[in-house]
Amino acid sequence: MTNPRLIDRLRGGLIVSCQALPGEPLFAAGGGVMPLFAMAAEQGGAVGIRCNSARDVLEIKAAVGLPVIGLIKHQYLPYEPYITATMTQVQALVAVGADIVAVDCTLRERVDKLSPAGFIAQIRAAFPNLVLMADVATLKEGLAAAESGVDFVGTTLSGYTPQSRGAPGPNFSLVEQLVARTAVPVIAEGRIRTPLQARQMIDLGAFCVVVGGAITRPLEITTDFVTALA
Repeated sequence: MTNPRLIDRLRGGLIVSCQALPGEPLFAAGGGVMPLFAMAAEQGGAVGIRCNSARDVLEIKAAVGLPVIGLIKHQYLPYEPYITATMTQVQALVAVGADIVAVDCTLRERVDKLSPAGFIAQIRAAFPNLVLMADVATLKEGLAAAESGVDFVGTTLSGYTPQSRGAPGPNFSLVEQLVARTAVPVIAEGRIRTPLQARQMIDLGAFCVVVGGAITRPLEITTDFVTALA
C-alpha cells in the first residue's frame, strides 16, 4: 500500500508522462528516447514520471531519481481495456522496479473476465505492498476503484471511453467530485494542456497532476498550433 515517503514526494507536484507509441516519430524500437524526456522533466522540477512498457521503466529509472509510474499498453481485441490489463503485465512492471503500477479500472469487460475489484484483489494477493494507480473515466469507476483498495485514483481515461464520451477536457468536474467523495488521493490526468489548468486541478483538491501530450508529444503540440492558425 502507499508509503509515506512516496506520498510526500508526489504531493502537489507535476508528473510528466513520457510515452510514444509505434507509428509516432519519437517511438524508437530500440529504446533510449524516453529517458531523455524524463531527464528534461526532472531538471524542470517534475516529481515523477509515467511511462509505457517494462523497457522504458527500466531505462528511465536508470536515468533519473524520480518515482516512476509504469504501465503496459496492449490491445486485447475485442476487449477495450488496454492499460496493464493482465497479471503478466503487472509482474513485468514489478520485475523492472516500477514504483507505482497503473491499471485500467474502467467498468468494461476485461480479457481476464474479472471485475476491476477482482483484478485488484488478485494483484494484492501477489504483491501486497505494490502501490497501485487506478485509471478511470467516470465518477462511478473512480469510487469503485477507491473501494477496491487502490492507492491513487487517476482521471486518465475521461473522454476516451464510450461511457465517458463527450466529457470535457480537462475534466475539472470529475476531479472535484472524486475529491469530495473519496479519501483516496486523486491524480488529475487527461487533456491538461496548460500550466493554468494544472494549477486549477490542484486548487480543486487533486493530489498531483499528470501532463503528457502538452510536454512530451511534439506531434500533438505542433498540430494544435497549426489548427489554431488554419
